Amino acid sequence: MARFDVVVIGGGPGGYGAALYGASAGLNVALVEARDIGGTCLNRGCIPAKELLQTAEVFRTVAGAGEFGVQVGAPSIDWTQAVKRQGQVVSRLVKGTTGLLGRREVAMYAGFGRLAGAGVVDVMGSDGAGERIEADAVILATGSAPATIPGFDIDGDRICTSDQALFWDPLPRSVAIVGAGVIGAEFASALTDVGVQVLLLEALPKMLGSSDPELSEHLRKELVKRRVDVRLGASVTGHRPAETPGMETIAFTHSGEDLEADVEKVLVAVGRRPYTGGMGFAEAGVAVDARGFIEVDPETLRTSVDGVWALGDCIATPALAHVAYAEAMVAIRAILGEAPAPVNYDGVPWCVYTHPEVAWAGLDEDEARARGYEVEVVKTNYAAIGRAMILGETKGFVKIVADAKTGRMLGVHIVGPWATEQLTEGYLSVNWEATAAELGHLVHAHPTLSEAMGESALRLTGRSIH
Repeated sequence: MARFDVVVIGGGPGGYGAALYGASAGLNVALVEARDIGGTCLNRGCIPAKELLQTAEVFRTVAGAGEFGVQVGAPSIDWTQAVKRQGQVVSRLVKGTTGLLGRREVAMYAGFGRLAGAGVVDVMGSDGAGERIEADAVILATGSAPATIPGFDIDGDRICTSDQALFWDPLPRSVAIVGAGVIGAEFASALTDVGVQVLLLEALPKMLGSSDPELSEHLRKELVKRRVDVRLGASVTGHRPAETPGMETIAFTHSGEDLEADVEKVLVAVGRRPYTGGMGFAEAGVAVDARGFIEVDPETLRTSVDGVWALGDCIATPALAHVAYAEAMVAIRAILGEAPAPVNYDGVPWCVYTHPEVAWAGLDEDEARARGYEVEVVKTNYAAIGRAMILGETKGFVKIVADAKTGRMLGVHIVGPWATEQLTEGYLSVNWEATAAELGHLVHAHPTLSEAMGESALRLTGRSIH
């Protein structure tokens, strides 16, 4: 029976992140994965989704090239080529990650991992052959699966989740998206740009869940301008085959009216659920809550069983790949007996790759006031930024939420061009507890989009240039 310092169940960002970080610290690590290295993020989530969003951006850019004096004619979309390129990008990243694991001498087990007790993992291969491995520590990084709603059984044809929608070929002419969180919003943005008729239904009164209301409202308005039919506060009541062959009728209630729409596809994008069933957790004594999340000590990510840790989408923390990476380092450092700095979940970066992009870190106005802060808020519109004018992307803003007494930056919220790339400065400022004066007096290169951040911070000091 093989024995290791650490066995990781799950090869997504949290799992392979823990394996690589542990191996770099000198630990003898095994990684168990039943499907593909990279998990949901690399194979069925972040990477393939952003690849298709990039296709939509290129299409949109070419369509607007005439404004810059570049005459190319009306573009057309070859979705088969877009999906092919998506597969190539994913394949290269999977091979690269697998190769890195090999170079770090992580032992790879292809099969379904089941916790058989503290320090014991059973691996069942696709051929039915089983193997037991032991370790001083076990990390559970089993990830998540798309959530569904009652009455919408996923058939992978007309009723789909993001797992299928990422690989649609050919593109449908019309789609109803149920859920306007990050996944639903990104699909709506990409699909409308390439000519798909989109109906976006959300039960809540705003998009993007925990985002600042001003950010989500700005995105809603921009999607509507691009012909997305956005219905907030909508209750989906059912679906049935439409009278037109190949179509599906989706029924919903909105603004007191019972409504129906015929579409080719229904995309259920109501979030994700932890993948923790049937893996021996309860039998081994690992506490799991009513929603299926593994319960952990937030400081160390230890479970209720000595020698077992959990991280990533299978615990009740933000389901983000970069959060899973951070949690992987916490778990490994705890296993090594070090004193890990726990993840500050209030301050993690959130990035939404819609057009316009949306990104934020830290508290919004309401959250800050609820925690007793005297809040001061400053916004700088991209319409005043030279680089944004050059790009032809002047809609949106940078918004900083600060403590009026100390000037400390509590939250940074961005909607506009390359918001996801600009967020890093805001994220660092919030998490290093910088003041607006400290950030505002740093030199921001001109002309850059980052000037919006510098201008916002400087204005919080009571003085400004522009």
